[in-house]
Amino acid sequence: MTDAPAPTFPPGTFTPDPRPAPPLRRITATAGLELRVTLRNGEQLLLALVIPLVALVAGTSITLIDLPEPRIDAVLPGVLVLAVFSSAFTAQAITTGFDRRYGVLKRLAAAGVGRGQLLAGKCVATLVVLAGQLALLGVAAAILGWRPQGSPLWALVVVLLGAAACVGLALLLGGTLRAEAVLALANLIWLVFVAVGGIVVPLDRAPAALRTIGELTPPGAMSQALRAAMAGGTPPVTSLLILSAWIVIGWAATVRWFRWL
Repeated sequence: MTDAPAPTFPPGTFTPDPRPAPPLRRITATAGLELRVTLRNGEQLLLALVIPLVALVAGTSITLIDLPEPRIDAVLPGVLVLAVFSSAFTAQAITTGFDRRYGVLKRLAAAGVGRGQLLAGKCVATLVVLAGQLALLGVAAAILGWRPQGSPLWALVVVLLGAAACVGLALLLGGTLRAEAVLALANLIWLVFVAVGGIVVPLDRAPAALRTIGELTPPGAMSQALRAAMAGGTPPVTSLLILSAWIVIGWAATVRWFRWL
């Protein structure tokens, strides 16, 4: 058996290294790009931080809606759902739609960014944004009198399931429609789901028909499950199954129909 031939060029001859970076490093770089774009976008910061904070303070201090005391315990789960839905669905759909319109995704594809790397990078960036949102809202809620109870593990599971469902639907919307249609439809869906998804008023206080419709939406299922987890109970199996179904539907359709152009 002969020895392997010596490499034509010794390691370090070329800088930067022309070989592809490891997958984890490529995903991290894509996620970093997504985060920088998010932090520079005033509309996304409004959706991610300002609106949930205003909703938290307003829901706690304004007593037009009859809620059990302490009000912060009833308001916080809905605000967390609002934060997740705003970042993981609305902002992600609009960003993806306009990235397609301006040719950003086409250039990334030409640079060797595959579909898997792009989607993984968007998911990682969304998780980082959500972590910041949850930390900020948790501190604000504690200042307003919230005292954590319930199961943190179940709450985390519900948030991750809800985020996965929302991101899949966002990429489906942003990866298939024109940017103008994505902008209009994403904002319309945001308004409708905020109204029927148990974010402002818990679904158990809504009329029966509205409650049935709301529980079938991703924010509604997430709201029901998160309220149960944060109250010390176990999330309803039905809500977890609904979120899981939306994950399968959204991601299967995204993998099938997502377009770079």
